[in-house]
Amino acid sequence: MQRSRFCPFGELGRRRLGRPKKFRRVLLQPDATYFKPAGIPLANLEENVINVDEWEAVRLADAEGFGQEKAASKMRISQPTFNRLLSSARSKLANAITKGKAIKIEKSAK
Repeated sequence: MQRSRFCPFGELGRRRLGRPKKFRRVLLQPDATYFKPAGIPLANLEENVINVDEWEAVRLADAEGFGQEKAASKMRISQPTFNRLLSSARSKLANAITKGKAIKIEKSAK
């Protein structure tokens, strides 16, 4: 009988680099997951993808008005991680709005 062993390598035989992604608490799921400019067919648009944890960072900081430390503690992540999420999301949103792209909110892969 052959024993199964844990293999630290991925599908392609390469070791995964970096630390595993920590759980990020999202208090509210978005009601809508797709936004696009009016009057332009979706087939003609490029899209920017925003993860739900980036969306939650924008919601807490901009819509709810929490400071970064308070918002980070609500998501159970560090303030520098929250800052990176917020900066990434704001950059993607600004790019989509200024260049007329669709915005897709999707769940992060585990």
